[in-house]
Parts: sequence; C-alpha cells; structure tokens
Amino acid sequence: QVQVMESGGGSVQAGGSLRLSCTTSGLNFDDYTMCWFRQAPGQEREGILCASGKNDNKYYADSVKGRFTISRDNAKSTLYLQMTTLNTEDTAMYYCAALPNPALNWWLRLHQHSPQESDFHYWGQGTQVTVSS
Repeated sequence: QVQVMESGGGSVQAGGSLRLSCTTSGLNFDDYTMCWFRQAPGQEREGILCASGKNDNKYYADSVKGRFTISRDNAKSTLYLQMTTLNTEDTAMYYCAALPNPALNWWLRLHQHSPQESDFHYWGQGTQVTVSS
C-alpha cells in the first residue's frame, strides 16, 4: 500500500523560512517524479515545483522561483521543500504528489501550463503553512 505524508508545516512570520518533508512508502521512489502543490483558501490547487526521479529535470513556478527549492533523497524515499523569504501569499495547504516518471514531452508542456492534478497517482493529506505579516 502506497503512503505519502507531508510534515513540517506551521506558522511563520513574513520573511521567515520553513522546510517541508514528504515521506513515502510502498513505491519505488526513483520511478516517480514528485511535485509540490499548494492550495490557498478560495483558490484552486496549483503545482509549484517538481523533481524527476531519474534525471535532473525540475520545474519551478514563477511565483516561487528564487525563494523555494525542491530536493529529494532517493535513499530515504523523501521529498523536501525549502521555503525562504516567505510572504503572506504563500499561506496555503501544501501537498506532495507522485506520478510515474513521465516522458520528455510532459516536462516540455510545463512551459505552457503548470502540472495537472489529473496526472498524479498518489497524494498526501497536506500540511498547513501560515505566514503572518
């Protein structure tokens, strides 16, 4: 049985940092591209960062580029999200999600649109991040 679980959320003041973790079990972590999504109150869930399980392909949404970093430890089957220079617009529930490593054209489509939820096979329950001014 596949399990995906996020941790590390909390409350932080604007300008601060947080690191989220996403631990997985029941899947061969290397075979999966992992992404972070977030959903702010009243808004749709959006994919913000992705990292391939088999090469160095990564995706960063413009809204987090330069502030957030995605990394993965394949030996620990764990995904990380390092967030810096947080602002109130980063307040959201953060989710990690997994899809089997896709073909190159999936990555190329990310130039036109963010990751699509329907592509992903496994999801965590989310961890809340709240940034106060």
